[in-house]
Amino acid sequence: MLRDITLGQYYPADSVIHKLDPRLKLIGTMVFLVSLFLSHDWIGYLAATVFLAGVIRASRVPFRYMLKGLKAIILILLITVVFNLFVVPGDVIWEFWVLRVTRQGLSQAGFMAVRLIYLIIGSSVMTLTTTPNDLTDGLERVLGPLRMVKVPVHEIAMIMSIALRFIPILLEETDKIMKAQTARGADFESGNLIQKAKSMVPLLVPLFISAFRRANDLALAMEARCYRGGAGRTKMKPLLYEKRDYAGYAVLAVYLAAMIAIRIMR
Repeated sequence: MLRDITLGQYYPADSVIHKLDPRLKLIGTMVFLVSLFLSHDWIGYLAATVFLAGVIRASRVPFRYMLKGLKAIILILLITVVFNLFVVPGDVIWEFWVLRVTRQGLSQAGFMAVRLIYLIIGSSVMTLTTTPNDLTDGLERVLGPLRMVKVPVHEIAMIMSIALRFIPILLEETDKIMKAQTARGADFESGNLIQKAKSMVPLLVPLFISAFRRANDLALAMEARCYRGGAGRTKMKPLLYEKRDYAGYAVLAVYLAAMIAIRIMR
């Protein structure tokens, strides 16, 4: 299960999505996530599906690789679906004791499930096609106007990039520790809830120690390289827009306009 989390990982490939400017991918991801909340019927989600499918195909990242990331949210997905299925009032289509399924609840449960799945896949596309360095540079440039109000944009971008990069590292470390403890006789599966919580102690203690050790090594490495924040720093590879980036913004604008039009007309 831990290896199935794809958020924060980079998948190298020679595709047009990989070559796009990270600022475009950041803005595009935000626009796509916002568009999901604009949709309230199947036409809007159909348009979002076509757009997402086109981006995934252009990225050349295997679709089954992206689906792996959904295994980690199955429990959240089920809770969301069940909660909307039995709580939303409306026209009853099935009833048993205190359980009641309505037509409106069924529709909203389906929409919420699709929205949650698309949120994960849409965010994964950005991280899978953007290196951590490019992601940091793009985020810093996108948040650049906040410098006028004394917001430490570079430091925030660096923190977010490091946190995102540490996700797959910590997951891999957790998997190694779990296998090592299992080989020593630890049992993480059997027992009641309290026993399972106690069995996590041999896993969490070395994981936290390893995380703090990695953080300290990273801090020492940054100090050894004379890192002093964003003031006066230059880029080895400055971000410059190309024709494909302007074409990407045009496609993004058409998609957002279509989603707004669908929202207004429906």
